[in-house]
Amino acid sequence: MKISSLTGGIVLASAVALLGSATARAAEHPCAEKASKWQRTECREMLRSAPGDQYFGRLKMSYLGINNTFRDDAIRAGAYSTNSGLISSVNFADEALRDWAHRYPGDPQLARSYFLAIQAMTKLYVQPEQERAYHYMLVLVKKFPHTYFGKVMKKSLERGFTEHWYAPAQPCGISGVSSPIATPADSNVHVDILASPCIPTPAPSSSPTPSSSPTP
Repeated sequence: MKISSLTGGIVLASAVALLGSATARAAEHPCAEKASKWQRTECREMLRSAPGDQYFGRLKMSYLGINNTFRDDAIRAGAYSTNSGLISSVNFADEALRDWAHRYPGDPQLARSYFLAIQAMTKLYVQPEQERAYHYMLVLVKKFPHTYFGKVMKKSLERGFTEHWYAPAQPCGISGVSSPIATPADSNVHVDILASPCIPTPAPSSSPTPSSSPTP
């Protein structure tokens, strides 16, 4: 009886110790009520964030891959570009970004990715990319107004935003033909259509003009 009582006492003490340690760990958890306001905020953001090993889009890109693609393509584009390879690369990263935002709409890391997407898309002088860049500016201002990226975009939009793209080529010599130009509904958006002047080549005459004889 003494041995069994001793064993029971040891087991009971161990259970109490384990319960006490579990309670202490729960009190130290960032989501606990006794945690600081900053810890609770960080915990809520962590619960809304996508896992680091999650992949998105058809190319199965991680959030680091999305950010690196936007950052690298913005550098490759230089001042501006219409390179189809760059446009395709940015579009694949944008598809992964939209998949990420659809599955984890409250992820705070989305703000940085939207900002990097804007940096790349504004350098691609095609209409879809320019319009997508403006859309992401509005997303940053509305959904992430208190972040650094949201504040930067708010200041930028106060100065206005100009969309740049090249107009489709038109055949020369046809009067009254003009390409349709989309007029933005937002007064903050200005459209800058870039097109080379159409200078027709003069048609050759059937008989050459006689030149005057040289003066002796």
